[in-house]
Amino acid sequence: MLDLITHPAEHVVAMKAGGIVTGSELQRAIDAIEAAKRNHPLISLVVEIDNLRFMTLTALLKDVGYGLTQLGDLDRYHRAAVVTDQAWIELFAALEERLFKAVEIRTFASHEHAAAMAWAAELPPGAHENPEEDGYHGA
Repeated sequence: MLDLITHPAEHVVAMKAGGIVTGSELQRAIDAIEAAKRNHPLISLVVEIDNLRFMTLTALLKDVGYGLTQLGDLDRYHRAAVVTDQAWIELFAALEERLFKAVEIRTFASHEHAAAMAWAAELPPGAHENPEEDGYHGA
């Protein structure tokens, strides 16, 4: 199961994964990411993982294929918050952080869900679509 979850910041795509993830569920997440990229110069992700067992072969191939297409587009991704209590996923996230230095990846324990959502919503100075959010209040 992979479901999109609501996030108050429009540039953040949030989802929850657990059990068995199918190709169609993963496609919904990919579509949400692509929609966010069309509407915002920088996006962030929140992925809450609870008791993930595995991905179907279709989902796995789709995940790897989409991931490869994003290698040239990593500058569009700001942060990825991974919310989990599964140690193997924390190790995987740490490896991804080292491999994909353009994206800031941080893991949070399940009880830190609110902190993960807030962290993912933060944008670097100058990246806000509304200049007032970057501290500019006119001349």
